[in-house]
Amino acid sequence: MAGALTRRYFLKTAGAAVATALAPVRWAWADADPFVRLDATAQAELVRAGEVTPLELVDAAIARIERLNPVLNAFVTTCFDRAREQARGALPDGPFRGVPYAIKDLSDYQGTRATMGSRLFEDNISKRSNGIVERALEAGLVILGKTNTPEFGLLSTTESELLGPARNPWNLEHSTGGSSGGAAAAVASGMLPCAQASDGGGSIRIPSSACGVFGLKPSRGRIFRTSEALPGDIAVRFGVSRTVRDSARLLAASELRDAPALAPVGFVEGPSTRRLRIGFATVNAKGEAADPEVQHALEATAMLCEALGHTVVEAALEIDGDEFEHHFLSVWASLPARLEANAWLIGLTQLRWVGAEDVLEPWTRGLAKLHEERGADSVAQAVAYFQQIAQAYDRFFEQHDIQLTPVLREPPIRLGEQAPGVPFEALLAEVVSYASHTPPQNAAGTPAMSVPLSLSSAGLPIGSQFTAQRGGERSLLELAYELEQAQPWADRWPPDSAL
Repeated sequence: MAGALTRRYFLKTAGAAVATALAPVRWAWADADPFVRLDATAQAELVRAGEVTPLELVDAAIARIERLNPVLNAFVTTCFDRAREQARGALPDGPFRGVPYAIKDLSDYQGTRATMGSRLFEDNISKRSNGIVERALEAGLVILGKTNTPEFGLLSTTESELLGPARNPWNLEHSTGGSSGGAAAAVASGMLPCAQASDGGGSIRIPSSACGVFGLKPSRGRIFRTSEALPGDIAVRFGVSRTVRDSARLLAASELRDAPALAPVGFVEGPSTRRLRIGFATVNAKGEAADPEVQHALEATAMLCEALGHTVVEAALEIDGDEFEHHFLSVWASLPARLEANAWLIGLTQLRWVGAEDVLEPWTRGLAKLHEERGADSVAQAVAYFQQIAQAYDRFFEQHDIQLTPVLREPPIRLGEQAPGVPFEALLAEVVSYASHTPPQNAAGTPAMSVPLSLSSAGLPIGSQFTAQRGGERSLLELAYELEQAQPWADRWPPDSAL
């Protein structure tokens, strides 16, 4: 490593982080709720042993949500009566039987409202459940409602005009990140042990970093197959959790068993004895340095990895940052373009006449205009270019086992800084800079994770991002277990939480 990253530096920063993690927490509320400190795996074990009922877990989670959600706005739709009925019934004998759960408001859960954060779908009711929700139900999870998201998941902050801002439980004036901001806030605050999330350019990892929870983005094709009807669909669906083992078990329950070129991961139980070669960089693809607090946190993470016996070397992914940004924006802008063009038709299906100007946010309309300016062929060109990104990662992983980078270029921003009504050109510049470290993995289809190892000087979480080659979730989870054991985070709670 570079001379600045000394073991003395590591011991100093790691010691401060551990001291913060072990600081006294507020137990008054938790005394009446014996489940809040338990992860999903532990809660399911209690149900399996007959020590508690699913209904007891669900009622306790509902009480936490009712207490915390008026402040955090993590949940935007609830279905408590339905959840209680589900908990009383014959739940599937899955790995999470009876554990409370939530679905991001970009996914369909039959019979519940699905707004996608947009006034265009304000009154939309899902006619079916999509695959990730069906697998959650098969795993025995009990769905309590839908969590907050920006309009169509298009922003790295969660503060839509329809649903209002999700607030960060570490500081209510700061963003939860996006687009799975409601899910991350719900888990970070202890409303739930884990929640469903999705990621098309960082939307699992960004809110995990901002809220201090664990967030794994699986390989593309691991959880569900990309629709051929949506060219440029580089999103994945999965979840966020407080512990590594919950995400590992959720992956085993969710993954496809016949994914082309991707052998099933199964349940990863713990760390490996294998030592890794980790390529480390704090600059983004355009060579822009991270905020000093982020750089400080990532250097501490690098030193932690070295102290655990891994080899850490300075190495950056070799891609043209400007070229990548151009093509990624082409894909990003394609969905809102389709929505804007068909807003009136979609509105008619909800028995009202609407136009794009009436309902879509300025940010969404700005992206649609960008797509119109670039032309219909821009998405196909971007998809072809993404093969070069996949090849760049292939070359990187010929020399390294894992990549270590920031998740975000700076600590969690304040609410309003990247709100959808900020003038489009200014907002575009802010967003592509803030979230510049997470889109390459979506383009290449590689797995990546945000690990909650650090806090800023203001007490805001800073995640460290680790990336593996496509299909390499096992390596990531094994490393995550090791980091979790070396520098525990599950007992570190934000001020606005159930503890």
